[in-house]
Amino acid sequence: MIVHMLRFAFKETATDEEREHVLVQMRRTASVESVVFSTVGQNLGDPDGFTHAYCVGIPDLPALRRYMHDPVHLAGDPEILPHLARIAIGPDLSDDMTPALAGRILALHEEKVALYPEWAAELAPLLAA
Repeated sequence: MIVHMLRFAFKETATDEEREHVLVQMRRTASVESVVFSTVGQNLGDPDGFTHAYCVGIPDLPALRRYMHDPVHLAGDPEILPHLARIAIGPDLSDDMTPALAGRILALHEEKVALYPEWAAELAPLLAA
């Protein structure tokens, strides 16, 4: 099982309706077939100012690749990212003790970056913020 987590904060200018729309889109993404469990909601006790969190459980690398390229996921990000001030990816975790797993996950991310440079360009400033 690969557990993928995001922590994020909304832009101060995001309205309550926009925030709720983002959470709905995230829950929609978290419900795609490759996800076996998920939660989207408040981030508890983070001193770094991340107010919300997203967590999905994905059974294996082939499912992770399907998740990353799922049309629902690809359609949701353009509706989500413009309303975020910051995002932190991870820490992710897994019960698979394969030493190369982290590198394989990174390779899947790099593959997505290469396929969707516009997405990567929209995500990058949020990671640096």
